[in-house]
Amino acid sequence: MLSVAHKPVLLKEVVTALAVQPGGRYIDCTLGGGGHARAILDHSSPGGQLLGIDADPEAIRTATLNLSRFAYSALLVNANFANLDDICRRYNFYPVHGILMDLGLSSLQLANDPRGFSFQHEADLDMRFNPEQKITASDIVNTYSESDLANIIRSYGEEDNSYRIARRIVQARPIYTTLRLASVVEEAVGGRKGRIHPATRTFQALRIAVNEELEHLEEALRKTTELLGIGGRLVVISYHSLEDRIVKHFMQRESRDCLCPPRMPVCRCGHKATMRLINKKVITPSEQEIEQNPRSRSARMRVAERIDSDSKPYGYRKNSRPGFGQRGFSLN
Repeated sequence: MLSVAHKPVLLKEVVTALAVQPGGRYIDCTLGGGGHARAILDHSSPGGQLLGIDADPEAIRTATLNLSRFAYSALLVNANFANLDDICRRYNFYPVHGILMDLGLSSLQLANDPRGFSFQHEADLDMRFNPEQKITASDIVNTYSESDLANIIRSYGEEDNSYRIARRIVQARPIYTTLRLASVVEEAVGGRKGRIHPATRTFQALRIAVNEELEHLEEALRKTTELLGIGGRLVVISYHSLEDRIVKHFMQRESRDCLCPPRMPVCRCGHKATMRLINKKVITPSEQEIEQNPRSRSARMRVAERIDSDSKPYGYRKNSRPGFGQRGFSLN
């Protein structure tokens, strides 16, 4: 069976930002087709190990094919990265040298996926990363109130026409397919204007709501400081302002010693910085990459490094480097 083609975004930049080294231990929290994971394993050879996580079982199957030559160096787990700490404890995989989160939909999910992530192909309105999840996009579209629909589309899609779209959706129910929903949104806003399809933000909002993406991102970020060894890197690629805002605020907060209001004369929060910012400005794809892979256009990458603090994260050892000792999953 052939591996599936996949174009990872900001590939060289990710390897550089993670400071990948031979024998290092890394986590890819959003495995997708395994493109980033393959590059990390290549550059961490010999002796490198990778824990790959994805909520989508199809992604795990595809990545297993694409990473077949690394079968003894990579452990792939079908789970949500919100459970990052539990997964690492289960496989004794901490501390690590680097953690990557690539938050965009993979080309595999957008390429005629039957779960309806894209409005460019006819499919059922599902949008679940994992089929074991209970709520589907169809449930939201066909059962939520007009005001709840509008709130989802406005909050998660940053759509100015959210109320108009929600009203038209309710009027057009039942709606069960991607092309029908895209058509209804177009009717609501008066057709396409500019480069972005009018249904883009509505589909984004529904997918985020179905998979609770922003809540899971916040939870996963909080756990990274416990798992990174001193000097370990956190690299996050986001694709819209909601994700990027969460990542930016997390990294900025964790790079500060005190979170008290400026007017407070004495620190009362007791917060200690756990990270330092590696890039104060976001890293974006080159014009050449955008030309070769237009889906990378909206990618924004942020990088932070774990520093010493008074806290004692999982596997912490004073004056140690990440990967010290024999921690890690069994390769036998």
